[in-house]
Amino acid sequence: MTPLVVKRLKRAKAISLKDIGARLEAEIPAVPVAHINWPQHPYCPVVSFRIGHVQTEIWLAFAVSEARIRALETRTQGEVYRDSCVEFFVSFDRAHYYNFEVNCIGTPHFAYGPDRHTRTLLSLPLMAQIETQSSLGKQPFDEKAGGFEWSLTARIPVACFAHDAIASLSGMRATANFYKIGSSLSVPHFLTWNPVRTAEPDYHRPEFFGATLFE
Repeated sequence: MTPLVVKRLKRAKAISLKDIGARLEAEIPAVPVAHINWPQHPYCPVVSFRIGHVQTEIWLAFAVSEARIRALETRTQGEVYRDSCVEFFVSFDRAHYYNFEVNCIGTPHFAYGPDRHTRTLLSLPLMAQIETQSSLGKQPFDEKAGGFEWSLTARIPVACFAHDAIASLSGMRATANFYKIGSSLSVPHFLTWNPVRTAEPDYHRPEFFGATLFE
């Protein structure tokens, strides 16, 4: 598979998340998250992401269209994967990886480790440096059915990759995957950018991450 190239963008002082989303939309092509790896879960929302960097920050935006949404988790480092949730997993050393997960009202979860059973949560002071903004706002709600379109933008400083000494992302090689999940919705779904070849849904499988190059 062709490596994902994360474009280096020109930094703008005091840029808002709204403007970051607009910059990504204007400058970065959308990449689909559309692999259904597990036929027992056939529902496929329409999901895409755009990603760029400004050396010391990753800028990330997801766009989602789905039939059901849910956002009950409001605790930082809570179980956001149970809600309508988008995720970005990345490894800089091919041995350990970070999992950034955020539900559709912007509640974040961020951890580090070698596998799903050995995770270290990012400290709350570092979590406070992550910025997220959802088109659905921040208020929690139970599952709604119908038809919904929402977007989420995030800014992640390199300081949050605290287990790697990253001064600048420029030129770095990594592996990554991007996901859409809603494990506790009435119709659960599990989508990936890069295919994951396991019998049951499992996102904590870095051997299936795709090659990623930071420009």
